[in-house]
Amino acid sequence: MLGGERRHETAVETNGAEETRALGERLAALLRAGDLVMLSGDLGAGKTTLAQGVGAAMGVRGRVCSPTFIIARVHPALTGGPDLIHVDAYRLDSLEEVDALDLDSSMADSVTVVEWGRHKVEALSPDRLEIVITRPRGGAIGASGARSAVTDPAGAEDGRRAVTITAIGPRWAGVDLTRLRA
Repeated sequence: MLGGERRHETAVETNGAEETRALGERLAALLRAGDLVMLSGDLGAGKTTLAQGVGAAMGVRGRVCSPTFIIARVHPALTGGPDLIHVDAYRLDSLEEVDALDLDSSMADSVTVVEWGRHKVEALSPDRLEIVITRPRGGAIGASGARSAVTDPAGAEDGRRAVTITAIGPRWAGVDLTRLRA
């Protein structure tokens, strides 16, 4: 336990945008109203692609796309489930700016997915999923997450992603994250 928090994690590899969306769909099956999901990774890593899979499986209205300039977008549920709140915290510089979004007022009734939320939104909930998406950069990612040399630089961006999902808090204590592996 880090800092007294209960946590466990799993690692998943995806090959291309469709597999990343499918992972988001499997993730949505574990989510319920009140859940906070934080997505981290470099630009183009697949954060929004994963969020698209979550939104598709939740049956929400509207196209889930990067909310960079809007910052937060509510996607109402069409199927009686919770709404999806999709946030891009990239342009937010302080906790005060996060507080100004008033996310905590709607969290209980929604699933909240925050891109670029690390060190910005952890205070919203002691129970959360922290998902880190990485891609090869100058090296291929193997099943263990270790990098190996690339002999063909043109193949360095082949769509593969290593996704680490860390569940934090009592809400996730009994949830089997290995179900997220395809």
